[in-house]
Amino acid sequence: MALALAACTGVWRRGPYHGTTERIAYGPAPSNFAELRVPDGPGPHPVVVLLHGGYYQVRYGADYFVPLAEALTTAGFATWNVEYRRLGEDGAGYPGTFHDVAEATDVLARLAPSRKLDLSQVTALGHSAGGQLALWLASASRLRFAPSDAPVRIARVVALAPVTDLRGIAEAKKGMIREVMGGTPAQRADRYAELSPLDLVPLGVPQVVIHGTDDWLLPFAASERYVAAARAAGDDVRLVPIRGMGHLAVADPSSAVWPSLLAAVRGDAQPAGDSRS
Repeated sequence: MALALAACTGVWRRGPYHGTTERIAYGPAPSNFAELRVPDGPGPHPVVVLLHGGYYQVRYGADYFVPLAEALTTAGFATWNVEYRRLGEDGAGYPGTFHDVAEATDVLARLAPSRKLDLSQVTALGHSAGGQLALWLASASRLRFAPSDAPVRIARVVALAPVTDLRGIAEAKKGMIREVMGGTPAQRADRYAELSPLDLVPLGVPQVVIHGTDDWLLPFAASERYVAAARAAGDDVRLVPIRGMGHLAVADPSSAVWPSLLAAVRGDAQPAGDSRS
């Protein structure tokens, strides 16, 4: 996966980038930073919080989301591409990784006036493990990790091939999930309950889940199960299958996913592309 990500970051471009880019620290750790991209024009601009994947491991970083950040900013969205502590860094895992994501999001409240950001329209967009972070960020559970006098509200979530069942993956002996959570589901049941999207529904915000039907890492069926559970709990959630697409390409703005992804971020009633309800 590392080689695939490294190769893709060199080609995931839709065209010229139009906007400004600023790297901003939100905490003391080396990975406590995010890149703010703001479109040309007077604003205020709707915001997309970008949360990369990589199964919470330090070898995967926010750099592979740069093409997507640039594409969304060129399309008129301010983007906040968040880096966070991952396994292999001091303080990573529970609770540090989740504290980072919550803290980084709430920093937007301080930045909004001078950067002309519209915080009434914040979308959390995550890929793979970042999809878990994006869904969790929209939940009430998030408030316990970085209490703030002005928490930034997530208005919608776009989850790309997301991790939605932390307990199920950990029970399938995926060691990185157990390391992030500090133990097995039996040992840390409370932690899995407060972080696994399947346990957190209803989130109470609109969600679009985009998933390739040929995903080699996270099966499409996992998103089908999540969407069914979220709907049963009362959430407004849509599943967008991209026929023949694998795990990485759903985060590639130069791939066939782009019309569906952009429509989902815009909040269109029905995302474009190869989709079904």
